[in-house]
Parts: sequence; structure tokens; C-alpha cells
Amino acid sequence: MELALVAHDSKKAALIEWASRNRDRLDGHTIFATATTGGLLETELGLTVSKTLSGPMGGDQQIGAKIAEGVIDAVIFFWDPMETQPHDTDVKALLRIAVAWDVPMACSESTAQMVIESSRLVDKDYTRTTPAHPRTRTA
Repeated sequence: MELALVAHDSKKAALIEWASRNRDRLDGHTIFATATTGGLLETELGLTVSKTLSGPMGGDQQIGAKIAEGVIDAVIFFWDPMETQPHDTDVKALLRIAVAWDVPMACSESTAQMVIESSRLVDKDYTRTTPAHPRTRTA
């Protein structure tokens, strides 16, 4: 499974701690992350990470594009709902694209834990449905 791990600055430590506790579960998956988060995952946990740009520089949009391309299967996004982000529109676009493309997304630590620990699908090939919206069809 291809997982995106993303965190706002105020949530990066919590994501690294969560990833550390779940290191063995994450190790068998392809990990994508925005630049700063990905660098921390590599440095702190020794994970191999495919990094995009930093979130404010377009990394959230790159993750969204990978969702639309069918590359990313699930998103773990520790976002801070109490803090305005300079790239808030990009964050909302990432959340929107994940839902539009029916990609499982955990936006809190407890949900991330349930997804990674409880789901029988995490370690299996899973074919998600693609959207059937008229706007997504090509002529």
C-alpha cells in the first residue's frame, strides 16, 4: 500500500511519535510525504520516503495529484484545525481530492491508529472505487 504521511508544523512531533510506535507496520509500505515531514521520517526513523515539496511550496498539491493519478492509497494527515495555515487553500484542496477519489484519510492520531492497526486491508492489495462524477469522464 502507498501511504502519504503529512503533518502541519505543530503536529509534526505527534506524527513522528505515532510513526515510531507503528514503525514495523509502516516499513512494508511505500511512504510519500511532504519535504519537511519526509525528512523527519527519514532522519528520526530511518524510513525510506518519497518526498514532495514542502506543503506551502506545493507539496500538498503534489500529494493530491498522486491521489488523482491512483498512486496513493491512503493519507495520514495530522493537521491542526486550530491554526490558520498560510497555504490553507492547498490543505482544503488535499482534503477535498482525497474524499473525491475515495481515498481513506485519517486526520487525527486515534483515527490513524485505527486505520493502521485495525484494518485488514492495510497489508493487502485494495482496489478502491474511482469517482463516477460526470466531470471526471473524458470525451
